Amino acid sequence: MGQDQTKQQIEKGLHLYQSNQTEKALQVWMRVLEKSADPAGRFRVLGCLITAHAEMGRYKDMLKFAVVQIDTARELEDPDYLTESYLNLARSNEKLCEFQKTISYCKTCLNMQGTTVSLQLNGQVSLSMGNAFLGLSIFQKALECFEKALRYAHNNDDKMLECRVCCSLGNFYAQIKDYEKALFFPCKAAELVNDYGKGWSLKYRAMSQYHMAVAYRKLGRLADAMDCCEESMKIALQHGDRPLQALCLLCFADIHRSRKDVQTAFPRYDSSMSIMTEIGNRLGLIQVLLGVTKCWMIQKDLDKALESIEKAQELAEGLGNKLGLLKLHCLCERIYRTKGQQRELRDHVVKFHECVEEMELYCGMCGESIGEKNNQLQALPCSHFFHLKCLQTNGTRG
Repeated sequence: MGQDQTKQQIEKGLHLYQSNQTEKALQVWMRVLEKSADPAGRFRVLGCLITAHAEMGRYKDMLKFAVVQIDTARELEDPDYLTESYLNLARSNEKLCEFQKTISYCKTCLNMQGTTVSLQLNGQVSLSMGNAFLGLSIFQKALECFEKALRYAHNNDDKMLECRVCCSLGNFYAQIKDYEKALFFPCKAAELVNDYGKGWSLKYRAMSQYHMAVAYRKLGRLADAMDCCEESMKIALQHGDRPLQALCLLCFADIHRSRKDVQTAFPRYDSSMSIMTEIGNRLGLIQVLLGVTKCWMIQKDLDKALESIEKAQELAEGLGNKLGLLKLHCLCERIYRTKGQQRELRDHVVKFHECVEEMELYCGMCGESIGEKNNQLQALPCSHFFHLKCLQTNGTRG
C-alpha cells in the first residue's frame, strides 16, 4: 500500500469514526497497519488507533499501540515523531493509573526540546503530568503542571487544551475541597465548548458536564448535579465512551447516597465498579469503594463497611494515592469510635495525621488542615496553599 492509498484509507477510517461507526473504523485502520509500507502513514494510523482505544476505555490496547508507535518513530529518526509517541506512552500509563511511569515518560518528552511539534505538545505533556501527580496526591506539583499547561494553551490559543485543563483543575479543587473553584473551572470549560466547540468532539461537552455534576453534588445542589450528570451520560452512551459511563454511574450513586437513598445508590455503584474493573481504572475503583463504605455506614452495617475499606486500602497503597488513604483512615476512625475500639481508633488517628503531614495539606498561616471541609483556598505563585481568609487577614508576608 503506497503513501496516497495509506492517506485515503486513514481518512476513510476517520470519517467512519466521526460518524460513530467505531468498529468499522478500527477494521480499516488495522488493515492499513498490516499492509502499509510507509512508516509516516503507519505512525499516523497508530495515533488514530491510540485515540480510539483511549476513548473506548481499552487502555491495555492503547498501551500496546503506543509501544509499537515508539518503534515506528525510531525507524523514522525524527524527534517530532518520537516526542509524540512518548506522550502517547505517558497518556496510556496515566489511564492505567501507572502514575510514576507517566511522570517519567513526560519528563522524557520535555527533555526532547527544540522541535516545533514538541513545543506544541508541551501543554499536553504538562496536563498528563499534572493528572499523574494528582493521582499520587502530590498537590503542589500537580497545580504547577496544570498552570504550566494553561499557559501553553493561552500562548498557542489552544482552546481544546484549555478546556481539558479546566476539567482537571475542577477535579483538583474538588479533591482539596474548595468547591467554589471546583465548580468555576468546569463551568469555564463548558463556556469554551459553547463558544468554540462546534467542530469539536462531543466528549468535551460531556467531560465539562460531568465535572460540573461532581461540584454541584458536593455543594449540595443535587438537582443541578443530576441534570449535568444525565447530559454527560447521554453523550457517553451515544459514543460508547465506557470510561465516562463509569464516572457518571459513580456520580449518580453519590447523588442518591447524598439523598440517603442507599437502595438506589448500591446498584449504581455496582455498575460503575464493573466498568472500572473492566477498563482498569483503579483510581475510580477507590472512589466507588469509598461511596459503598459510606452507604454501609448509613445502614449501620460497620463490618461490611470495614470490608469495603480493606479492598480500597489495598488499591490506594498499590497506586500510592495518599488522599484515598487519608479518607479511609478518617472513615475507620469514625467506625472504631462507634465500636468503642480504642486501640484501633488511636492507630487510625495517627495514620490520618501522618497522611496530612506527608501531603502538606495544611494552611501555612493558621496551621489547620486543608481538605477536611469546604474552604476557599488561594495558591501563591510558589503553589503553596493557604485559606483565602488567612491571606486576606495577614497578607502574603514570608
